[in-house]
Amino acid sequence: MRCPKCGCQDDKVVDSRASREGATIRRRRECTACQHRFTTYEEVEREGLMILKRDGRREEFSREKLLSGVKKACQKRPVSQKVIEDLVGRIVENVNSRFEGEVPAEFIGKQVMDGLRDIDEVAYVRFASVYRRFQEATDFVHEVKKLEASQ
Repeated sequence: MRCPKCGCQDDKVVDSRASREGATIRRRRECTACQHRFTTYEEVEREGLMILKRDGRREEFSREKLLSGVKKACQKRPVSQKVIEDLVGRIVENVNSRFEGEVPAEFIGKQVMDGLRDIDEVAYVRFASVYRRFQEATDFVHEVKKLEASQ
């Protein structure tokens, strides 16, 4: 692991503990050159989990891509990084426990929308606009009305 401060590749692990309900291991490391401490996360890499897209294409499942999409929806909203990480962690856990080999993109999209609906309504509508491919302003109005009706 390369030190984010000085770039040295020599470090020592100071502390290790399970994180995210045992799905990852959190490690505190200390650079042997500059003594800077930093955190890394280690998780099991699942081979071959593919997403079946709407148009029939298959794409490798990427936690980072999922995290990026949720972050974009929550941009400039009062949603903490931890809340975003927890949501993505739950979605990844659901995907891994329910699917082997291939997961429909619709399942992931619905999971994100359900999670964002509970976290932040604006982030929910932002994500819905991309996921459901809104074409007109009336699409936004319709989604907001559905959101209000569910409360």
